[in-house]
Amino acid sequence: MSNRSTITEFLLLAFADTRELQLLHFALFLGIYLAALLGNGLILTAVACDHHLHTPMYFFLLNLALLDLGCISTTLPKAMANALWDTRAISYQGCVAQVFFFLFFLATEYSILTVMAYDRYVAICKPLHYGSLLGSRACAQMAAVAWGSGFLNVVLHTANTFSLPLCQGNAVDQFFCEIPHILKLSCSDSYLREVWAILFSILLALGCFGFIALSYVQIFRAVLRMPSEHGRHKAFSTCLPHLAVVSLMVSTAFFSYLKPPSISSPSLDLVVTLLYTVVPPVANPIMYSMRNRELRDSVRTLLEYTHRQ
Repeated sequence: MSNRSTITEFLLLAFADTRELQLLHFALFLGIYLAALLGNGLILTAVACDHHLHTPMYFFLLNLALLDLGCISTTLPKAMANALWDTRAISYQGCVAQVFFFLFFLATEYSILTVMAYDRYVAICKPLHYGSLLGSRACAQMAAVAWGSGFLNVVLHTANTFSLPLCQGNAVDQFFCEIPHILKLSCSDSYLREVWAILFSILLALGCFGFIALSYVQIFRAVLRMPSEHGRHKAFSTCLPHLAVVSLMVSTAFFSYLKPPSISSPSLDLVVTLLYTVVPPVANPIMYSMRNRELRDSVRTLLEYTHRQ
């Protein structure tokens, strides 16, 4: 990476200038981070320990919780450290690592959400074929493809981005290293190569979104034809949390990357980025546990057992 000899560190966006507000941001981020660790940790432990939850749906939910933990752990700890120690600096290597791991977890999570839509489609629209289409081997293969595609995607983008010559300073207008803001520092037309790579990834993401939307059209048609009110309620209870998670992630991420420059501003960029990087890892466990009785019961049993110990 040719920039390593010229740029040794980047300066991230500062949340506040006064010490009191910096400590307030640290405390706020610490609370959010601990909530994400607790919520996703409970889901991981419940799914791993309760054999009743050893099904494809909860296997993919376990993957989602792992990815949420990875995603928020890539961005918030450094932001908290900078707020606590009153600094904006991140090393060149640290910036590369942030870009790599954040994109890896984000891209893989989107792939897992796409697979989860397929899982719900098969469970509701083709229940008699559920065991054959989503056996343990098929689930492992789909999860491996999701993680592998995320890895290949992020290698392409990270290598493209950090091979560019950067001559517009080292100040990144974001609280973590993000590719669009690093591209603004480029002084070469070769940055268009990464722009085209981003556009290609966006098209793939739109294709996945189309698959998710089509799956849910078929799901809702099948659910509304169910004669049993209990059956409809159970189907909605497993589908609505996933749909809410997808909607939150897709709407905020797409708005962040595709919004017109005319409405762009540092404060708006920061708010939108927080919505798709920080909110989902905290909100996902809540949304899944609110509508899922099996998961709630398992978490309650786990907490009671921990309390007795």
